[in-house]
Amino acid sequence: MAKRAAKIDIAKIETAKAKAARMTLAERLPAIAAAGSGPGDRPPSAASLWREARNAAARARLEKSLPAVFPAPVLRHALTRPLVPPTPRLAVESYWRHHILRADRLARALAAEAGGPEGWSWRLGTAGENLSETGLPFSFRMPPAPFREAPHALGKGHCCVCGRPVYRFGWHRDLWGAGAPNRNASWHAACVAAWKFWIAPADHVKALKRRQGHRCAQSGKRLLRTAEVDHRVPLYRIWREERARPWHELLGYWGVPNLQVINRASHADKCAAEAGERASARRLSAPATGDPAADAE
Repeated sequence: MAKRAAKIDIAKIETAKAKAARMTLAERLPAIAAAGSGPGDRPPSAASLWREARNAAARARLEKSLPAVFPAPVLRHALTRPLVPPTPRLAVESYWRHHILRADRLARALAAEAGGPEGWSWRLGTAGENLSETGLPFSFRMPPAPFREAPHALGKGHCCVCGRPVYRFGWHRDLWGAGAPNRNASWHAACVAAWKFWIAPADHVKALKRRQGHRCAQSGKRLLRTAEVDHRVPLYRIWREERARPWHELLGYWGVPNLQVINRASHADKCAAEAGERASARRLSAPATGDPAADAE
């Protein structure tokens, strides 16, 4: 009886997949109407006509290559873009690029799920090493990435940021039941977006401002147009004091938990205080001869 029920369930799933494959984009997401020009007093501009023609061709191409199973939020995002992505993979990349804070959370969660490689410790490359071959970062300002280092690299099919398997279209879960990762990919689309966010958070100041309700994290005042992104705990302190922490916990210092937007005046005061702290640390660690050692940080 159980075997018969299982066979019926599998048959239902296959039927649903076949039905989805025959559905058009409008049928799969009925809330999104096909792009078109509404009534207006003025004729459409040349740019509008070009965009409509381009999006019609992109929709047709996307519909032709879209699999039966595809994340609905990604498809909804793709069809509402000013320029519709013409392929499923570009749709996935666009989704994570425009949901950068969600990508940050997901990438750190995948890293926690994977855990760090056995025997790994956070270290920087030296002047005598070929950093492109070893995969070691040249500065503590780069987030630690053990699976990008040569001894711990997992190769194609696994994300070099989080270490988890990469599936179709750069997705992080096997929605299509392939049973094996995509051997042509080495990044999750979400991890690509998260990595760019970690190394250049200032590029996403608008998203961080919205998250803070447009209030300065230091003074509580209204954020000005010149407000800047800052790490609450400076990265030199992470390298100096926290480097022994588990890898996935270290990533939080590059992600949203350690990022804030503050007005430029507050940022200048904070940077001055941090510079004084580093100068004091250098003086305390200088040799007895009086010749100050170069700051390794």
